[in-house]
Amino acid sequence: MPLPSDLPVVDHHCHLSPSGEGVAAARRFAAAGGTHLLLVTQNYASTVPRAIEDYRDQFDTTFRLAQSIRTETGVDVRCVVAPYPIDLVHAAPLLGLGPALALQRDAVDLAGRFVREGLAVALGEVGLPHFPVEEPLRRACESALDHAFAVARDVDCPAVVHSADLDADGYRALAVQATRAGLPPARVVKHYARSLLPRAERSGIAPSYLARRELVNEVLEEEGPWFLETDFLDDPARPGAVLDLATVPRRATAIADRGPEAVERLWIPFVRSFETVYGWRPEIPRTVTR
Repeated sequence: MPLPSDLPVVDHHCHLSPSGEGVAAARRFAAAGGTHLLLVTQNYASTVPRAIEDYRDQFDTTFRLAQSIRTETGVDVRCVVAPYPIDLVHAAPLLGLGPALALQRDAVDLAGRFVREGLAVALGEVGLPHFPVEEPLRRACESALDHAFAVARDVDCPAVVHSADLDADGYRALAVQATRAGLPPARVVKHYARSLLPRAERSGIAPSYLARRELVNEVLEEEGPWFLETDFLDDPARPGAVLDLATVPRRATAIADRGPEAVERLWIPFVRSFETVYGWRPEIPRTVTR
């Protein structure tokens, strides 16, 4: 059966680049039935950001790209901005650990201003390295995440977290860290969740599941909040990585073919979870018809 005319189809986490497919990828997403993208900033240069101006240019580029996508495709695009947490790892040998941490904090503050001014809906990706690092650097990364949670608290938005895959203990530790900073765990999203963990073991944090077919089938019966994402990288050297941008609408269409009960489950990642975590209800753009 076709998707309901009032059901938005949302990719919770993707990256697009002016030097990649950019708007063309968004057109492919829309043609497959997608209506909303959360566009997460990335470093569009070939060098590690070394000054706050580098991050300002980066965030501005993300915002301009979102505007172009809205204008040219009709897709509703919401920006998610923050310094990529791995930047701290790469900047520390270049700037020194103290200045690199100060830059990371300043860039988070800048991202917070984007949220406060209505140019972005969340801070992200913030978080921790997904690989081992030396203890002083690990502590600096923890400090940067503390600051990101505090800024998210102050500007009243979710924090979208990059980290290694989490088990129940990992979710619990993340929830404790957010709570310590004054940010409710219900305002934290674990990006790139690759395995199903029961809701009771997630300590109030919402997973954004990678939309692989088997995983989507597993999580479909889970109560929310949870999201679906492709983490599309828009890297010409890695076409289609991590998942192609058309994946989420294709999964939704395949689920709709199972019947009304299956369609009803799609309201969880595409509407109800956004209402719960973001305080925002995605609505079908006027330019979209089904």
